[in-house]
Amino acid sequence: MRKTLRYNSAALPGGGTIDAMLRRLGKPICTVLVWQLAATALLAALCGVLAGQNGAISAAAGGAVSITAALAAALVASRGRAKSAGGVVVGALTAEAIKVGLAVLLLWLVLMNYPETVVPAFLGAFVVTIVIFSLAFFVRDY
Repeated sequence: MRKTLRYNSAALPGGGTIDAMLRRLGKPICTVLVWQLAATALLAALCGVLAGQNGAISAAAGGAVSITAALAAALVASRGRAKSAGGVVVGALTAEAIKVGLAVLLLWLVLMNYPETVVPAFLGAFVVTIVIFSLAFFVRDY
């Protein structure tokens, strides 16, 4: 017998719920976001052992930057209701531009506001999680 996990879904500012947002993203994006979270946790633990507390925080921040940018891009892409091939391309390019812009902004914010950043841990976790996001293409939707 399979048990179903029940919880109260949080409301979003636009009036929707987190459940609706995740359903709209689809299985490939949700799967890859879970992989990104797992990789971030693993890298933070590894960098914590190798470089101490600042290394762990730096790796967690690098992964968080990537996850935030990827989630924003996925939400923008999922809102598109393109009716033509050109519309799909415009939607994809818009989502990618938001991802890159947000990632650059967040990278800059972390590097400027956290002087103890362990840069190899920070950038390494960022790069690994960005690469993981690109694997969404290979995740089956069923």
